[in-house]
Amino acid sequence: MNDTFLRACRGEPVDYTPVWIMRQAGRYLPDYQKVRQGVDFLTLCKTPELAAEVTIQPVDILGVDAAILFSDILIPLEPMGLKLRFLERKGPVIGPPVRRMRDVERLRVIEPARDVPFVLDTIRILRRRLRRKVPLIGFSGAPFTLATYMIEG
Repeated sequence: MNDTFLRACRGEPVDYTPVWIMRQAGRYLPDYQKVRQGVDFLTLCKTPELAAEVTIQPVDILGVDAAILFSDILIPLEPMGLKLRFLERKGPVIGPPVRRMRDVERLRVIEPARDVPFVLDTIRILRRRLRRKVPLIGFSGAPFTLATYMIEG
């Protein structure tokens, strides 16, 4: 496995600065554009085979030192009970906004296996397809960031 990224994270000596790119999978890649044709962003995030494919593309095409799971920081909002949509050229729309204590009390606690199985399935596919070639980075929105989106809608 190319473990340069992991060694750097642990503060160990490395021969070069490992590279991974924020928004590693994206519009700049023709292969991503092909996968994205006819599929909206949220469907792409929620379809394990497609999410895995676009996660691996930059590893194969660019030779980056880590794969980053194709997803979005707002994925937890739907299982919490909010509606989430991504509008082309506008971005995320969340509703109804969380502005009162009763809105907070209605939020559900997420159980990953039940509420976001597509994330777990994508990880399983990636572990198999990456074959320990490079590490897999996961991510999530911090509570304050998610709260900001939930309040603003």
